[in-house]
Parts: sequence; structure tokens; C-alpha cells
Amino acid sequence: MSEPLKLNVLGVSLSICRLGPADPVPHWAWTGPFACVVRTGEELSVVCAATSVPEGVKVEPGWRALAVEGPLDVSLTGIMAGLTDPLAKASIPIFALSTFDTDYLLVPERHLRRAVDVLRASGYEVRANGHG
Repeated sequence: MSEPLKLNVLGVSLSICRLGPADPVPHWAWTGPFACVVRTGEELSVVCAATSVPEGVKVEPGWRALAVEGPLDVSLTGIMAGLTDPLAKASIPIFALSTFDTDYLLVPERHLRRAVDVLRASGYEVRANGHG
């Protein structure tokens, strides 16, 4: 890619939740502006608005998402590696998600400012809530 990738920081605080593998997808998973649900034989993972998660759910709160502007061709390689490598070198934890059209990188809110600085220093254009 000749032009630097552009990322937008989404304006919602997210939580990463773990439910049992046979649990139904809860209605609260879909109540915010961002949701991702993945079921495996071992778990049901839900990423959703932090304000949607009820008490009693195993949860890791306080994440923010950086969305790669897309759509991206699904055959592109190295997008996520290019984003995660500088963050790993800066010891910033990530939680990665992909859709058909683009990639999302979740970072703990407490590391968001530093993550944005690291990505900008690595040549990415990062806009907070769609603004430079």
C-alpha cells in the first residue's frame, strides 16, 4: 500500500466478555454501536459497549477500538502485523478483530493515547472519533 493506512478511534468504551460455550448470545450484546460475538467449543466471547454488560458476567472492561478505514480487500496481507508490531514493542496489549471489510484493534483505554502516538510514529494516520 502506497498511502499510509488511516485509523479512526471509535468513541465508545468497550468490554470483552466471556460466557460459557453453550450459553445463548445475550440480548445485551447487541445494544450498543459496536458488537462482536464469537463462539468456539470452549467459550462464547462478546465484545460490546461497556454500558451494556450486566453484573455477574466475566468481563474485561475499559477497551477502545481503532478501526482501519476500509473497505480492505480480504486478500491483503500484513495489515494486522503492521499495526500490532509497534504496539507490541511498546508493551501495549491488544485484542484484534476483523470483519469482511476491515480490521479493528482494541487497546486498553489507559494505553489509548500512547497507542495513538506509537501508531502515528509508525506512519499511520490516526483520528480520534474521526478527527485528526
